Amino acid sequence: MNKKISDKDKKDWEEFLSKNVKLSDKDLSFETKKNFKSRSIDLHGHSLDEANIKIKNFIEKAYDDGVEKLVIITGKGIHSKNEKDPFVSKKLGILKYSVPDFIRKNVELSVLIKSLSSASIQDGGEGAFYVFLRKKNNF
Repeated sequence: MNKKISDKDKKDWEEFLSKNVKLSDKDLSFETKKNFKSRSIDLHGHSLDEANIKIKNFIEKAYDDGVEKLVIITGKGIHSKNEKDPFVSKKLGILKYSVPDFIRKNVELSVLIKSLSSASIQDGGEGAFYVFLRKKNNF
């Protein structure tokens, strides 16, 4: 590495300083967050059938309105009464597991959905999940 600075580099540097040019901060361009148009629904206290009907209508309406991200709050299932019934699945009776399964298996909804993922702590953590919708094609 050459430790000497050439006369041309010195001249260019002095010229740059004399013009008082403002440089854009390149780091700021990496900090931009994608802001999704989003909605949320809380399914606490609903039966499985009620929750499935509500979620289907909710997803279809959000898709029609151009919403990209849905926050579905199901709860963690810690207050579920399924624990007391030996004939009911402890996991599949809980909305936390059943609602995402319903969404994945519903042919009409699967066409509208890009992906499902776990929710962050601020959106409900283990008691919620995200549904990312495809963009609506207006032909």
